[in-house]
Amino acid sequence: MPDILLYALLLLYLLGMLFIFIYSLAQGHLLFSFLKAKKNLGKTTPNKPSEWPQVTVQLPIFNELYVAERLIDAVAKLNYPSDKLEIQLLDDSTDRTAELILQSLKNYPDVNFKYIHRVDRKGFKAGALREGLNVVEGEFIAIFDADFVPDPDFLLKTIPYFSADDVGMVQTRWTHLNEGYSLLTKLQAFALDAHFLIEQMGRNQQGAFINFNGTGGIWRKSCILDAGNWHDDTLTEDLDLSYRAQKKGWKFVYRPEIESPAELPPIMSAIKSQQFRWTKGGAECAVKHAKSVLKQKNLPLQVKFHAMAHLFNSSIFIAVLIVSLSSIGVWFLGEKGLLSDQWLRFAAIFLIGFVLIALVYLLSYFYGKRSFFRSFAEAIFVLPLFLSVSMGMALHNAQAVWEGLTGKKSPFIRTPKFNLEGKKQSLKSNLYLSFKTPVTTWLEGVFALIFSFMVVLAFKEENYLFLPFHAMLAFGYSLVFYTSFKSYALGRS
Repeated sequence: MPDILLYALLLLYLLGMLFIFIYSLAQGHLLFSFLKAKKNLGKTTPNKPSEWPQVTVQLPIFNELYVAERLIDAVAKLNYPSDKLEIQLLDDSTDRTAELILQSLKNYPDVNFKYIHRVDRKGFKAGALREGLNVVEGEFIAIFDADFVPDPDFLLKTIPYFSADDVGMVQTRWTHLNEGYSLLTKLQAFALDAHFLIEQMGRNQQGAFINFNGTGGIWRKSCILDAGNWHDDTLTEDLDLSYRAQKKGWKFVYRPEIESPAELPPIMSAIKSQQFRWTKGGAECAVKHAKSVLKQKNLPLQVKFHAMAHLFNSSIFIAVLIVSLSSIGVWFLGEKGLLSDQWLRFAAIFLIGFVLIALVYLLSYFYGKRSFFRSFAEAIFVLPLFLSVSMGMALHNAQAVWEGLTGKKSPFIRTPKFNLEGKKQSLKSNLYLSFKTPVTTWLEGVFALIFSFMVVLAFKEENYLFLPFHAMLAFGYSLVFYTSFKSYALGRS
C-alpha cells in the first residue's frame, strides 16, 4: 500500500476521531447537567388543576395484529374524568387489524373511543396524526404507539406540568416490557436508558432543545398548531415538530419519574428497521433545522452547541465507520515504522472521549439499581458488548445517515411488533417479518472477516496498536451479521 495513501487514511482517521471527541465533550457536559438535575428531582411537585382540561389520546396504528388489543385494553383503563377524555384510534391498517380493533372496542361501550380509518397512508404516521388533529375534542393531545402500555395515571401525572402557559409538551421516560427477553433487548435497553436519563434530563436541566420521542408524551394542541402542525418531509416527525415548536419559544418538560412501558424489538431485522428510520430521520432534521438554529439570535451559545450535537448525533456512525476502516491503514503505518511516539501520545488524547461516553452509559445503567456491586459486575460485561455491537451497526446506520444528509427519500417503514411476553405468537409465525436480506448484511459479514484478519495479523506481527479496537469490531460485525442473517432467514421460513 503506497505511503501517500496510508497518510491519507491517517488524516481520515484523525478527522473521524476529532468528530467523536467533540461529540463526547457534549455527552460529558450532559452528564454533568444530569447529575445536577438528579439532585433536584422530586423536590417540587406541580399543583393539580382546579378543573381537569379536555384531553385526546391519539393512537396511530398500522397493521398491528399482535399488540392492538393490548393497547386498547391499556388506554381504556386511563384514570381521567370520562367526560373530559377522548381516545382516537388512527388506523391505517391494510390487514385484519381493522377488524380486530372494531371487535375489541365492543368491550368498552362506555369509553369515548373514536375510530378513524384512512383509505391511504399519505404522510404515514405524521399524516394520521395531522388528520386526527383536525377533529380532536381535547386541548391536550397524548400520543402512544401501538407497542406501548400506558400507565393508568399517565394523564393525572402529566397534565399538572402544563400550569405555565408556555409549556408545549411533556415527555415521559420509556421503560421496557421485555428487557430480559434476550441479549439484543438488554443491549437496546442499555442504549435507550442513556438517552432517556442522561441526555433528556441533561438537556432539559440546562434549557437546551429536547425532543418529543414520538410516543409516551403529551402536547398542548395550540403548540402543535402554532409550530405548523405535523410535517411528513422527514422520517422523524417527532424530532422535527419538537425543533419547530422550541424555536418559536415553547418550553418542553421532561419527567423521568413518569414511566411509559413499551416493547423492544427482539430480533435484529426489526432493530435495524427502527434504527434506519431514527438515524436517517435525525439526519434529515439536521439538514432542515441546523442552519436556522445557528442563526437564531436569542439562543445562548451553549444551547446552539447542544442543538448541533443533538441534530447531528446520528452522524457518529459515519465517523465510527471512517475511523474503523482508516485504522487499518494507520496500523500499516505503524508496521512500517512511519508513526512516531509523539503522534501516538497525541492520539491518546482522543481516548478521553471514549471514557466520557462510557461514563454516560454506565451511570444510566446504575440509575435505580438496588445493588451497586451486582450492577457493576453486569456493566463490565454489558458495556464492551454494547460498544462492540454499536460499532458493528455502523455500516447499516451510516448508510441511513448519508441518505438523510444527501436528501434521498424513502418511505416510513414501521417496526414490526411481537408481544412475545403476552404469548400471542411465536417469532416464526409473525406476519410482518422482512424477507429480503439487504446487501449491507453481506458487507457486515465481509467486515467481520477483515477485522478478524487484522486481529490475527496483530499477533503474528506483534503490532498491538489497534488490537482491542479491531477485536471489538470483529466481534461486533460478526454478531450483527449472524443475528441479521438469522432474523431475515426467519422471515423466509
